[in-house]
Amino acid sequence: MVLISIGLFIALVVVGGGLFIRFSPEFGGKQSPADLEAYDRLDHHENGGFVNLIPTEMDMSVANIMSILKDQFFGKAERAPHTKIIPEHLDSLEVVRNQKTRVTWFGHSAILLEMDGAKILIDPMLGDVPAPHPMLGKSRFTEGLPLAIEKIPHLDAVIISHDHYDHLDYGSIQKLKEKVGRFYVPLGVDAHFERWGVNPDRIEVLNWWDETSLGSIGLVLTPSRHFSGRGLGDRNATLWGSWVFRGKHETMYFSGDSGYGPHFKAIGEKYGPFDFAMMECGQYDPRWSAIHMSPEETAQAGVDVQAKVIMPIHWGAFVLAFHDWRDPVWRVSQRAKELSLSLITPQIGQPITMDSLDVLYPKWWESYP
Repeated sequence: MVLISIGLFIALVVVGGGLFIRFSPEFGGKQSPADLEAYDRLDHHENGGFVNLIPTEMDMSVANIMSILKDQFFGKAERAPHTKIIPEHLDSLEVVRNQKTRVTWFGHSAILLEMDGAKILIDPMLGDVPAPHPMLGKSRFTEGLPLAIEKIPHLDAVIISHDHYDHLDYGSIQKLKEKVGRFYVPLGVDAHFERWGVNPDRIEVLNWWDETSLGSIGLVLTPSRHFSGRGLGDRNATLWGSWVFRGKHETMYFSGDSGYGPHFKAIGEKYGPFDFAMMECGQYDPRWSAIHMSPEETAQAGVDVQAKVIMPIHWGAFVLAFHDWRDPVWRVSQRAKELSLSLITPQIGQPITMDSLDVLYPKWWESYP
């Protein structure tokens, strides 16, 4: 009877998991045959999936997998703060009234960009766990958000860099979609939004180097060095990328997720210099260095894109790697200093205007053990 019970339990888990993957909207949609045919004509789409500009392989050897498991269960790094981080809080009415160019970090890679009067939310993962189910991940570091998702005012646009769970969250999109004017996404990501009930007329789909506009703001989807996928069998089915924002007075860059590569210099040469750049810095590891930069590479990438000032993002919210949660800001700050690169480290929820980029921000993370 014990063996039968164990067998039934395993069968239920397998069947339940299969049904969850098959029917849960969290996993998004599938690209149409017409889309797949169009992708196959691109030079960065091979064997049914998108590829990077340079060879990019992740070593998933048995030795590496075993070392990852060892770090998962026996690693000693302080991967998360012992107490919840208290973010600064935004006033939704003040957001509506603001006409200055302003950047507010919501933690990880979620950014509220206010530019030329437009309100733009970038990679709005505003949920608690970056996974298709709460049991499959750890909660965010902060006690709430700078602005509750229900209180976020009308948004002119939502911008997506790629479809991983820590950047594209089903629950967040469900709560936001009726207050967003337009969605700008890389190739293939539109299928997720369509499955989630967003009218295709409100979705603009871009390939690398495609240029479009939002009012007076020029938008460009530029390359990054990464990968995509939300479930089984859809690895690299959608494109990933970084974004350029060209306003009336300022030009900004958002790196998305990326390993270091020559695309940074190419972007800097074509669209730089940038007044401000939001650069991935966190969730790195030597075992997946091809798709996530080290902090030292983050600083160098800031130089490559010709950024006057950079802000490290992709840290301070979730446990997705094995380093100390403060390690990214420690290391990138040191390397930026060596490169004479200006860097700011605002608190989560602290609005940054373009006339405050030379302010010396306090090391807020030192208040959280």
